[in-house]
Amino acid sequence: MNQVSARPPVRPASLASREAVARRSEWLAPDCSGMNFFEADPGLRGLLSLYMDEPLRTHLEPHFNELGELGGGRLAELSAAAERHPPELIARDRFGRDNETVESHPAYHAMEAIAFGRFGMHAMTHRAGIMGWPDKYPPLAKYLFHYMFAQSEFGLLCPVNLTDSSSALIDRYGSEELRQRYLDKIWTQDMDQLHRCAQFMTEKAGGSDVGAAELTAVRDGAHWRLWGEKWFCSNVDAELAVLLARPEGAPDGGRGLGLFLLPKVLEDGTRNSYRITRLKDKLGSRGMASGEIIFEGAVAYQLGELDRGLKQMLEMVNSSRVSHLARAAGMMRRCLNEAMQASRHRSAFKKPVINHPLMQRQLLKLIVPTEQALSALFHVGGFSGRDDKHARAMLRILTPIYKYRACRDNVPVAVGSMEARGGNGYIEDWPNARLVRDAPLGLIWEGTSNINSLDAIQRAVAKERAHLALREDLNDRLDMATGLPGQFRDRLRAGIDRAIAFAEEVAAHPEHERFCRVAANRLYQATTAALLANEGVRLGGAGGDARRLLLSRFVLEHRLEESRQTSLASFAWEEEAIPLLLSDAPVPLEQAAALAGY
Repeated sequence: MNQVSARPPVRPASLASREAVARRSEWLAPDCSGMNFFEADPGLRGLLSLYMDEPLRTHLEPHFNELGELGGGRLAELSAAAERHPPELIARDRFGRDNETVESHPAYHAMEAIAFGRFGMHAMTHRAGIMGWPDKYPPLAKYLFHYMFAQSEFGLLCPVNLTDSSSALIDRYGSEELRQRYLDKIWTQDMDQLHRCAQFMTEKAGGSDVGAAELTAVRDGAHWRLWGEKWFCSNVDAELAVLLARPEGAPDGGRGLGLFLLPKVLEDGTRNSYRITRLKDKLGSRGMASGEIIFEGAVAYQLGELDRGLKQMLEMVNSSRVSHLARAAGMMRRCLNEAMQASRHRSAFKKPVINHPLMQRQLLKLIVPTEQALSALFHVGGFSGRDDKHARAMLRILTPIYKYRACRDNVPVAVGSMEARGGNGYIEDWPNARLVRDAPLGLIWEGTSNINSLDAIQRAVAKERAHLALREDLNDRLDMATGLPGQFRDRLRAGIDRAIAFAEEVAAHPEHERFCRVAANRLYQATTAALLANEGVRLGGAGGDARRLLLSRFVLEHRLEESRQTSLASFAWEEEAIPLLLSDAPVPLEQAAALAGY
């Protein structure tokens, strides 16, 4: 008779030893500390080969790699420190003089040195020579740096983007004197000379209704003086701010607003006449100072025509919306990395969590929107900076749709990643809680979901017919996707046609504005499904990874809801597809095409 060996007895006291505690800590899944976020992102590296010319890609890849290494190392540490030590408003100096200053933690300034100083992210599309490149960078390159940076730090990208886009308004609409005075200081990488920019738009009465603004501008010789207040001012202590104000006597509404440039310090070295009255105690993005300002006759300079201020400001808003797409895509990638790390290193019921089918389904719900947003970023980034008719139409419709949907997806992806880690995900020692707090801010900055969907459907579709350019673009991409199964190509075309037709129907009936978000969502899902299919076939056809073709089918069936499947047999193809998508191994085109046409 075989003897069953008994477990050796354990002294209860030994379970409380330091060694035992340390040993049990090894059961906890690690986070992404020490990871190189560029090396860990095959989707990014693959799409670079499709969307970026080889000389520029070859030049940038070492810099992306450097930022990827910083993202999992020093930048992440600095970001966490700045979050723990938010900025403080010092209302008076030691002599009792009213001279409001914002004191940020040294970690925040160190992050500024990385973004502004090391990589020149604020200036790379405006002047040549940054990171050794002989020309200005295309906007796509800038947005990819935003994507990489956002994986560790979200809030600082607001000042980076505002400095970038504000300088474009000064360059385009400022006088020669203003351009000479400020642009070199804005575009410098010298942190001692740098003039950062801010955008002061929101007022108590207005919110998204910018036309309700009350801040008044009174002419005073060659400049203007501002009276009133702004309620939400991001990067509140910036050296320069672009804002909207209503010239004295101008009509109500958006047409009565002018665009102005506000310096923090005047030419004679004195502080301009405005007060920072309070810093916002924000849910997320705590390291970056946002505040409230009262203007007491502050000097400001006119930018452009007084009755076109809102339209001019919207040029800045549109580029900021693409930046928010980049940030949402980057944050989702970080959330996905964290979820994969937790799932691969946690065990439950005697096997790794990632091997449980229900967890695999949950991970797919993170993978699909993450890769959709990355495709969207490359797509719209390729049109940014162009001035031809087709590019203008594409930017007009893609910008609000992509910003709306990607920023919305960021929230459930962040929560899903937290859930994948379990209880530790809810604790501030780990990165998930902060990702959950930061994600909703993208829903508010540069237009809420309602504002962006209204812009897309009631203006871009109804008034400018920009959806026609989108349909042409997507059909061309499907035509170019040789190797795409014919039946699946037809399904994608049908999905595009239905999404376009519904958007047209909603646009034709403004009384049904409650469907604008539904219409914008369908356009996003149909567009990204087509992009993923095109990318998967092209990458797979070149001997690379065709997994994006599989992701396209998941979008078509689960997010565009081409048809609501009611039998288990209809999901049979997923049994083979899911393990392929959870593996790091490339998916051959032949296998992906077979599953797409299943």
